[in-house]
Amino acid sequence: MTRQEQAAPVTVAAFFDVDNTVIRGASAFHIARGLKQRGYFRTRDILRFGWEQVKYLVLGESQEQMKAVRSEALSIIKGWSVAEMAQIAEEVYDEILAMRVFPETKALIDEHRAQGHQVWFVTASPVEVGRLIARRLRATGALGTVPEHKGGYYTGRLIGDLLHGEAKAVAVRELATRIDLKLDDCFAYGDSMNDAPMLSAVGHPCAINPDSRLRRQAKRLGWPIQDFRGRNPNGRRSIVRASVTGFVWIVIKVIRSIGHTLSSPLRALKRKKDS
Repeated sequence: MTRQEQAAPVTVAAFFDVDNTVIRGASAFHIARGLKQRGYFRTRDILRFGWEQVKYLVLGESQEQMKAVRSEALSIIKGWSVAEMAQIAEEVYDEILAMRVFPETKALIDEHRAQGHQVWFVTASPVEVGRLIARRLRATGALGTVPEHKGGYYTGRLIGDLLHGEAKAVAVRELATRIDLKLDDCFAYGDSMNDAPMLSAVGHPCAINPDSRLRRQAKRLGWPIQDFRGRNPNGRRSIVRASVTGFVWIVIKVIRSIGHTLSSPLRALKRKKDS
């Protein structure tokens, strides 16, 4: 093999959506749980953001719902340290996310890497989350929503827009142009109809754990379909139920803690009176 052949550039990549494709559930939601456990959220933050999450999970993805979730999330992280968030994300990956990686998707990632393909994660979650998961799974890199930060602290604004729907396809095409990928030879994997533009941008699309709309489109277009959710025919619904149940549990804990806080002075007064 000549030196020129050895240095031949990689022109094939596999693009993976993250939530419910690589990670079971919403990666940002799990990291938010980790932040809550470490005292970063106030009660009103949890209630506001949790309500938007419930609507997002129950009603499905829409532009209006995505904007509402984005707005709540950005307002919460304003003023937070980028370095601290990175450290917490690392801890949450070890505690939660690592156990929620679909083994079959991990096998696909490893297979593409073994063939010498680049592997990119494309997510609406903050790009830092995507890069963390990509690094842990030995992928090439990640494209994601970019929160603005100045002086090491988040400003509560975005650079660009949410990487969602058609924006994913635009980001993939821009990356392909920048690093000379041949999209007709590339692969893409996603679970939601909002991933359809990205799937359509490559020569080898595949629906993984698809929602009903993407499943119908995949069947109509002849795209391969893979379901890694086990024997449960309502796998996607169970993910929603689990997330909603988790939120309800948090709300109950918050309400109980508020009740305990309010009742403590009353109990103290009662003890004083009785004594």
